[in-house]
Amino acid sequence: MSTDPGHDAASPAAARDAALGVLLVAAQFALIGLIAWKAGPFFLALQASALAWTVLAAGIALGVWAVATNRPGNFNIRPAPKPGAALVTAGPYAWIRHPMYSAILLMGLAGICGVDIPGRTLVGTAFVGLLGVLWVKAGIEERLMVASHPGYAAYIKDSSKFIPWLM
Repeated sequence: MSTDPGHDAASPAAARDAALGVLLVAAQFALIGLIAWKAGPFFLALQASALAWTVLAAGIALGVWAVATNRPGNFNIRPAPKPGAALVTAGPYAWIRHPMYSAILLMGLAGICGVDIPGRTLVGTAFVGLLGVLWVKAGIEERLMVASHPGYAAYIKDSSKFIPWLM
């Protein structure tokens, strides 16, 4: 029996997706850590701009809303649906297929806004890397969601990946 939708558990594709998922999660946390390490001191010292605080608050609010709507235990940190997980299309999921990723990106953007000019190059580069990692994760996840949830292909047409009505 398959543990990943769309793959035989022993298939090379399933093994590749599983290994890539672990690498992507590791890269995601490393990039988030880099952004937090560089931007965190500005927030902790209350030196971040009002814009940075506003973007951070928006990211936190979106993340809390997504988790509250999706319910812990229904999602996976790796880009593979949990067996038996329900397809959620309410709350922020009505417009965004990956609102948790969007929340992470908003918080990363807050990091760019919150650091001093010399720090923006490093934080901006980490942010672009994080966007790339989340884009690849979302692509894998969507391919597997289409295989495991019959309504997901239609849901893709009615929602945006990260930013409502844009992407």
